[in-house]
Amino acid sequence: MPDIVLSIGTAVLAAAAVMTVTALVARRQGRVVVVDVAWGLGFVVVAAACALVATAVGAGEGLRTGLLVVIVGVWGLRLGWHVHRRSSAPDHGEDPRYLTVLGGPLPEVGMGVAVRKVFGVQGAVMAVIALPVATGVVRDVWCWPLVVVGGIVWLVGLVFESVGDAQLAAYRAQPRESRPAVLDSGLWRYTRHPNYFGDACVWWGIWLVGGLASGWVTGLATVIAPVAMTWFLVSVTGVKLLEQTMMQRPAYVEYASRTSRFFPLPPR
Repeated sequence: MPDIVLSIGTAVLAAAAVMTVTALVARRQGRVVVVDVAWGLGFVVVAAACALVATAVGAGEGLRTGLLVVIVGVWGLRLGWHVHRRSSAPDHGEDPRYLTVLGGPLPEVGMGVAVRKVFGVQGAVMAVIALPVATGVVRDVWCWPLVVVGGIVWLVGLVFESVGDAQLAAYRAQPRESRPAVLDSGLWRYTRHPNYFGDACVWWGIWLVGGLASGWVTGLATVIAPVAMTWFLVSVTGVKLLEQTMMQRPAYVEYASRTSRFFPLPPR
């Protein structure tokens, strides 16, 4: 138990440090959207810090600890790179989602509002979602087949997320006047948000590897992590906010009438 407390405390401190640095960067740039880059990279920092603590105290099983660091690292680094490439253009302003959350641009509402509504919230959520990693690196493996199943679920999620992002980037690269009104091919034919669906699968896979594979008690104690990630993706910062804007386009309304909102399904 002391090892678990130490590892979870490390995750909390690492998440707080990441969001503090991110808030300083956001203040300098005058936009909150930089937190999207820090989101994936933050989990890499948390996983690495917890693994170092586990190694220092001699807790956990090296193979599973290494696997957790790798799968979190691959996901987080890919996501951070993708978001940075998309949002680092000089003419890229604030994300409309954050304008809605903040109630206006960062220079107008102030850093206090941004810390309370964005950076503080995302730091706390990061620490919660990282629970399967923080506990998994210091626990023994109870069921190795669950580690394998979790790895498969993680891989399915990574494919959905990365392929969906690549298809969306290719669509946006086409001239606006000649491309289709909405992207409804590839994975986007089966779900309106393959990248968000993939993100959720990634964290259900990580929970299987680090949480449930450590025992049913640890699994129940950490299942809040993938549940919270899925809830945020669908009902808070992901699908819900994005579709508030997209549903103003008639072509998207027609697309939504025949395409699953989240889970991949054959088009109606």
